[in-house]
Amino acid sequence: MADRYTCILLFGAPGTGKGTQGKLLGEIDGFIHLATGDIFRSLDKESELGRKFLHYSSRGELVPDDLTIELWHDHVAGMVKSGIYSPSHDILLLDGMPRSVPQAKMLQDLIQPLAIVHLVAPDLNDMVQRMKLRAEKEGRHDDADENVIRNRFDVYERETAPVLQQYDTKLILDIDAIGTIEEVFDRVCNIVKPLQDR
Repeated sequence: MADRYTCILLFGAPGTGKGTQGKLLGEIDGFIHLATGDIFRSLDKESELGRKFLHYSSRGELVPDDLTIELWHDHVAGMVKSGIYSPSHDILLLDGMPRSVPQAKMLQDLIQPLAIVHLVAPDLNDMVQRMKLRAEKEGRHDDADENVIRNRFDVYERETAPVLQQYDTKLILDIDAIGTIEEVFDRVCNIVKPLQDR
């Protein structure tokens, strides 16, 4: 296994479509979409880890860094062991990781980013409405309360946005997140597919 996992970071404020674009990219051979939020949401809510996650997510707060990295690393190791992910062949699409500067520092020895796909959407109110619609459609109760949603944006600006400063600016690729899913996907593909040949 490689010393560090080759990856592309999917980055952007809540509601910009990281998960949607990540799932679509994950359908392409050689890309493995890994959403930290999905890992957390799949936890047994009655387990100790599940209760800890619920404690933070129900308030729109981030799960503590050490807990997040431990869970993420165990999950990736499990994917390798089960054959779902081959580090020598596949590129991980990291969706929601790292979410804070300490997480970025903890991951330095674990990941080798090829690029950071930064989905950009300037209108906060549009993003709030998009997240409320998603919550109704997917039954994601953590996104249904507008106060919780707006707190997530505050947390993003305070704790997650500074993560970009941890990486070489040449890796950061800004992509307009406004438009149809297909339009945004075309923009993303034009940037990430050539990275498979590196």
